[in-house]
Amino acid sequence: MGGGIARLRFLMDATEVRKRFAGVAPLFIDGKKVPAIEGKTLEIINPADGSALAQVAAAGGEDIDRAVRAARRAFGDPAWRKMPASTRGKLLWSIADMLDERAEELAWIESLNNGKTLREARGDVPPSSDIFRYYAGFTTKIHGETIPVDGDYLCYTLREPVGVCGQIVPWNYPLLIACWKVAPALAAGNTVVLKPSEYTPLTALVLGEICKEVGLPDGVLNVVPGYGDPAGEALARHPDVDKIAFTGSLRTARRLLHASADTNLKKLSLELGGKSPLVILDDGDVDAAVKACFWGIFANKGEVCSASSRVIAHHKVKDQFVAKLAEKARAMKVGDPLDPSTMMGAQVSARQLDTVLRYIESGKKEGAKVVAGGERDIEGTKSKGYFVKPTVFDDVKATMTIAQEEIFGPVLAVLTAGDDDEAVALANGTTYGLVAAVFTKDVGRAHRLAHAITAGTVWINMWNGFDSASPFGGMKQSGWGRDMGIHALELYTQTKTVWVPT
Repeated sequence: MGGGIARLRFLMDATEVRKRFAGVAPLFIDGKKVPAIEGKTLEIINPADGSALAQVAAAGGEDIDRAVRAARRAFGDPAWRKMPASTRGKLLWSIADMLDERAEELAWIESLNNGKTLREARGDVPPSSDIFRYYAGFTTKIHGETIPVDGDYLCYTLREPVGVCGQIVPWNYPLLIACWKVAPALAAGNTVVLKPSEYTPLTALVLGEICKEVGLPDGVLNVVPGYGDPAGEALARHPDVDKIAFTGSLRTARRLLHASADTNLKKLSLELGGKSPLVILDDGDVDAAVKACFWGIFANKGEVCSASSRVIAHHKVKDQFVAKLAEKARAMKVGDPLDPSTMMGAQVSARQLDTVLRYIESGKKEGAKVVAGGERDIEGTKSKGYFVKPTVFDDVKATMTIAQEEIFGPVLAVLTAGDDDEAVALANGTTYGLVAAVFTKDVGRAHRLAHAITAGTVWINMWNGFDSASPFGGMKQSGWGRDMGIHALELYTQTKTVWVPT
């Protein structure tokens, strides 16, 4: 009976979401909801059952141009450019309040659109609002400095906004990563053209509505869903865009770099994913490592740039770790994202499902040992959805594809190390350098490995430590620049030097 009631609630709320986006959901440009000029649309799919969830206007090159022109006009408009910093901070705080007020609506939309569990989608909203509150406090603290130069001069610097910022965000955390980028851009006084993924544009459109509702001036934030080509390409090549902030694949990042070079040398900040190592030394707490790794790789269906996708375990503890983690993986409940008992939902799209399955087959062919999962999950009602069983590979070699390439799915590769030096070599043995973790009871070893591993973040005896104040970003081919923290403001401001003879 309880299950029937839960299912009825699912149908009612899913229906409400479909009503919320009935017809063709428009673009959001210059404070108005407008159709795409060419009339093209995106079909938004519910990954849990493959059904159509909504239709959204698909931006083309002309739509991007009018969004950029709106952002450029707003950037020079005194209503925004000369707005007192404290007033700008109050607006950001109001956006945060509205996100919290509409948290349940946003969570349902995100879960149905992305395939993540409703529990996880609900968990995405508090950090989304928190990032706006964090940067609301910084609006009055962006300032220059006075420099004691030689001669009779007053020399000082100003920190000014960059200008029109194009922001291209991925489908794994659609609302959260959009907020990571929009909040510091607005705090610094920029204007934004936000292009969400063609798979998951719905919460970004709601964010646009929220900004309008709290009084953000028209044109300051524009939301233009569309495909990478033409929408993303047009944004990257637009001569009146001053900066691009991007989270996504290395392949797309290379195109953005070429676009910048070919046009106006617009600034770029890039967060490009990882193949992140969780290192367990011989004195590490295996149970703590199992718990951390389990959610590190299987949370959000493994569609996480900071996923603990590689375990590098000392040979004395490796078998114990693998046995315990594989047992938890086999017991994990995969299914309806809206069922409170579900632990892992559906991959975001049929394309991503195929990608994950292709990597799993690669691991098998190259000789890795499947100890959990290793196939699509089609049991019961899951046959029409994009579900994968949580997968653990043992006996993985460093040269295998599953040990080198980002899978972006619930697939773990376990490698074996004989000592600390080998563990570090394996940890650094990919082109990525986003995050890492070290499990050990020896504080000296922990610090030595934290220094030796090339990664933007290193966690000690934990995984997934995030806070609005803590910078997040990568080294090597995991990108450059940082989201969150005071360092993100460096990406959205530029320095002007002023000399005055005295």
